Amino acid sequence: MNTQVVPLGIRVHDGSEAAIRQVEATLDGFGLGGLACVSCVEVDGKRVADVALRPEIATRWTPNHDTTRLTAQLELDTLRSPGDVEKEIAVALLASPITVPFPSVEELRACIRIRRNAVVAGRRTELNFDTAAAERPNDCWLEDEERGFTVRPGCSLVEALRKATQPEVSGQLYSFSCYRATEYVILLAIAEELAVCNPALSAQLQTQCERRIIRSGQFHEVFMHEYGTQDSPIPTHYYVPGDRVWFRNPDDRSSDVIGFEGSWVLYLGGGLFTNFWKRDRPYTLDSKCLEIYHWRHGAYTNAAGELAMDETIVERRVEETLRDESEKQKILGMMMQWKARQGVYGQGGCIDTTREGPRWVCPGTSDLVLPMN
Repeated sequence: MNTQVVPLGIRVHDGSEAAIRQVEATLDGFGLGGLACVSCVEVDGKRVADVALRPEIATRWTPNHDTTRLTAQLELDTLRSPGDVEKEIAVALLASPITVPFPSVEELRACIRIRRNAVVAGRRTELNFDTAAAERPNDCWLEDEERGFTVRPGCSLVEALRKATQPEVSGQLYSFSCYRATEYVILLAIAEELAVCNPALSAQLQTQCERRIIRSGQFHEVFMHEYGTQDSPIPTHYYVPGDRVWFRNPDDRSSDVIGFEGSWVLYLGGGLFTNFWKRDRPYTLDSKCLEIYHWRHGAYTNAAGELAMDETIVERRVEETLRDESEKQKILGMMMQWKARQGVYGQGGCIDTTREGPRWVCPGTSDLVLPMN
């Protein structure tokens, strides 16, 4: 039986000879020349370029579409080398189990840079976990009852976001939810790239954030592409550095604790996910699944009659499980399943069926449309 992994990789909607040369030069720049297939096909009467890892390479590097071991397999130093971060991103995209579209080679390169920015910023981010409070640096941010936090006019959006999320810049930890934290890190990554590749859109984003910060469902619509569906899920171990990922709490009772419905994180590469509260202890896929499983044991009713979470119990339970290999594998077998459909509890695991990545940002091909209100 043929067990080779067959990736679909990326599709560049420009199959011109010049674009093909740009694709090949990009691959060569990452040391991937000869390791990927570049083929031209006709789609709706237009010539496009499909690019993916060769099946035998994908089988070796990403068995069963598992990208969590790429850093070790390729001997990358992603902590010290931004170039190695970009290479891991490129390989993961070329190993995609679905076709990831780009209108141009420039958009592909911009996407890789945005994802690199998100990884770097995600590693630097550390915050106070507080589901009932929100804080921002006063010198860069204004707070309004209706609009929430906005960037002070004249203050750089990039600098404001760095101060709010990176203690080396601000000298302080600010209170956030994990959902908002992922938004700020992604917004920072996009803003850094726009300053280089699309100054006009960069200026519009600055103005937008001085009026109102886009957040929650609208953030997803404006800034993110979503890949995969409930019916056609992304493989459980397939992640691209810079992905925004949702881990769902499948337990009915503990998911009613505010802030513990699930966990929003960014994938950092190398099998690690952001831990915004203890950044020196990023999550592995195993530890994230175990933590969410044990939320059911930390949930309790407090003196006010409200559901709350005792995280010391959760931490102790996770440590105990890590020492019991049999129990660990039993729990992971349950949790490393795709999440159930919305509103269904007691079924499925905590792995989302989709992944989120940045929208296109280059002049002439960007699909990032700001509401400007």
